[in-house]
Amino acid sequence: MATNSIIARGGVIHVPPISLAFYRWFFVFLILLPFTINTILENRNYLAKESKQLFFLGFMGCGICGAFPFLAGLTTTVTNIGIIYTSSPIFIILISSIFLKEKIFKLQIYGLALCLFGVFLIITKGRISLLLGLKFTTGDLWVLGAAIGWALYSIFLLKWKSKFSFFSRFCLIAFMGTISLLPFMIAENIFFRSINFDKYFYFWTLFAAFSPGIIAYTIHQKVQKSLGASTTGFILYLFAIYGTFYGIIFFNERLEIYHYVGAILVFLGVFFAKKKKFKLLQ
Repeated sequence: MATNSIIARGGVIHVPPISLAFYRWFFVFLILLPFTINTILENRNYLAKESKQLFFLGFMGCGICGAFPFLAGLTTTVTNIGIIYTSSPIFIILISSIFLKEKIFKLQIYGLALCLFGVFLIITKGRISLLLGLKFTTGDLWVLGAAIGWALYSIFLLKWKSKFSFFSRFCLIAFMGTISLLPFMIAENIFFRSINFDKYFYFWTLFAAFSPGIIAYTIHQKVQKSLGASTTGFILYLFAIYGTFYGIIFFNERLEIYHYVGAILVFLGVFFAKKKKFKLLQ
């Protein structure tokens, strides 16, 4: 999912943000459809029953979480995106405790604190005092909306059981996400910025469809099924770590000592979060 930061920085230069999100999930749907169409047709009687849930998941996971980060990239900084998006695991833990009745364990709290500190250490380049000087823009609200949307998507994806297979459901969610983005994509092209269907369009939309789309969402759903929504949410803190390395590889950014320290803290935080079932802390 950290490759989303690459798309937010480079992709929106060539493709309008909402259009980029729309075609990303449209291509995901087209790619998955040939492999899932038979299963979907076999279970078509359940479509009506699950349609509202599928639309909600598509709207949150593909619409809100798909378009909002790209919109944010137009007016806010990568630093602010990194800080605000780390609030998603907090929302996941809180909402999971309410709707899924997941118990919050002490080690989860410790792990959360370590992850937050590690991410802030990297973002502020080892100078936590820089947080006081950050300026927030309207783009930051887009990121906050995406963080909340991802929390809701993660929670209800696990809460709502489905008669469809894993990839069939994913295909339907991608389709619903495309539908939810359609009117906004049309408005964007009419009133703000139109699409140029050139080589850059196909590169960025297909890259978005495969890397932070099919691959990342598949891994996330597999992990969440095993670990639960709140514990899986901690993996989002790795976003900042991988984002740092992508910056080094693609944007010639330097690797400093605070990168190493921050990465260690994040990985320790994720490790502690996975140990939530220790009996002495229950």
